[in-house]
Amino acid sequence: MAGHMSHEHTHGHGHSHGLIDPSIKRSRAGLRAVALSLAILGITALAQVAIFLATGSIALLADLIHNFGDAATAIPLGIAFLMRSEQAERYAGYFVVLAIFFSACVAAYEAIIRLIEPRNVEHLGALAAAGLIGFGGNWLAAIVRTNAGRTLASPALVADGNHAKADAYVSLAVVASAATVAFGLQLADPLIGLGITALIMRITWQSWRTVRGGH
Repeated sequence: MAGHMSHEHTHGHGHSHGLIDPSIKRSRAGLRAVALSLAILGITALAQVAIFLATGSIALLADLIHNFGDAATAIPLGIAFLMRSEQAERYAGYFVVLAIFFSACVAAYEAIIRLIEPRNVEHLGALAAAGLIGFGGNWLAAIVRTNAGRTLASPALVADGNHAKADAYVSLAVVASAATVAFGLQLADPLIGLGITALIMRITWQSWRTVRGGH
């Protein structure tokens, strides 16, 4: 009887079966943050694609390529949280840095091509709107990633969050492109695209330091 009562008491007052392993809770929180930021950036990039097709702006192309790259980084981060492995998170962080670098290379190539073969940029109001959309989407994604990264002590997620926040300001360069082209400076569009590329390269270095634990 005593054994039976002891068994009931153990189950009735916090048996270990009723607890959730901290690593599982961390994994779920990380996956939620990654999924939410992925949805935000995905919607942002798709909206910008539609406007790019209408405007042909290289500054906008540089921004939307980067936004698609940002959305793609959610995949390895999500896998790392699913695996509940800090080492996998670090590798995911390296992938984030590589994706940022790749997007910079693509943006630079497109800007150089447009400098060699100039094209008129049209629908400037829509172009400015695309820049504002990019700013808003990146800012929201940055808040989600940075807050979750700090809470979960995840350098990879913090790096991705800081990256998205910087991208929010980069998106404002698209608005500047629309303004300069409106004054007849068509060449300013690919030049601003190159400027965005330079900023992306700086973000690449900062993200690398964060993932490596540098300050």
